Amino acid sequence: MNELDKAIKLLKDGDVVALPTETVYGLAGSIDSEKALRKIFAVKERPFFDPLIVHVSNTQTAKNLAVSWDQTCDVLAKEFWPGPLTMVVKKNETVKDVITAGLDSVGLRCPDHPATLDIIERLGSPVAAPSANKFKRTSPTKKEHVLKEFGEEVFVVEGGESRVGIESTVVGVFSDKVEIYRPGMITSEDITKALNQHGISLPVNVVQSPVAPGQLKHHYMPKIPIVLSWDNQSPKLDSLNIDTSDLAQWHLTSEPTQAARKLYNFFRESEQEGKTAILISLKSSMKESPQWAGILNRLEKAKSFEIHS
Repeated sequence: MNELDKAIKLLKDGDVVALPTETVYGLAGSIDSEKALRKIFAVKERPFFDPLIVHVSNTQTAKNLAVSWDQTCDVLAKEFWPGPLTMVVKKNETVKDVITAGLDSVGLRCPDHPATLDIIERLGSPVAAPSANKFKRTSPTKKEHVLKEFGEEVFVVEGGESRVGIESTVVGVFSDKVEIYRPGMITSEDITKALNQHGISLPVNVVQSPVAPGQLKHHYMPKIPIVLSWDNQSPKLDSLNIDTSDLAQWHLTSEPTQAARKLYNFFRESEQEGKTAILISLKSSMKESPQWAGILNRLEKAKSFEIHS
């Protein structure tokens, strides 16, 4: 039995499996199995108030889970699926409340990874799949990260390194607007441009929302403190009351696509190498760029301290 066949058998039996995607590795369970869904929360130590994203293998399946699916949804699916975009829409009765934290909406995504798309298609059921890590900790972008997190408890499908590197952009789709609940590598500009090309003119705004995952103040955190340093040539760390004897340092000036791909791996490698803290140097000008929004969002939630010039 090969890896994909084994994963499908486990999912059909109501178990959970770690699956690769282009964003991060996900801890997946069939949406038809209450047992699997509850195991996701148990294995991750995740509270039930934090909703899960449902992963589908095609747009028609997504439509089958929604009360309504308008032209805006169609355009966004056509332009960005398979890919790192999650759409939050009104759910129908086929979506279990445990997935949505009792809310009347559900996040839907079609991941861009051939192995996972094949598994979902052959399983015959969408899967709910948050990131395959303990709650609030750093998301995994390699199989070895998941194994380090869960050991033999979870079967992991090998899918190489995640090429995007941070979680999907999450948007709420309404008749009169699109709201970005969690920024990612698909930006507000990308969404506006795609809609405009199809003759749709809607405001696209970034908002906080309880209907989307990743909304808690602290998230994505490694086990060592992260210090964000803004516009500082030589930041003073003495007053922070942390061990800075062996710092991991990253001057974040690279192109955002590359930075996103490296981000979580850098957190994990720094931890594994026994570094005492992580210092990340940033420029304030990044805050003006939609391309950096997803990365800055993750850093904001993962940080322990922040220093401004």
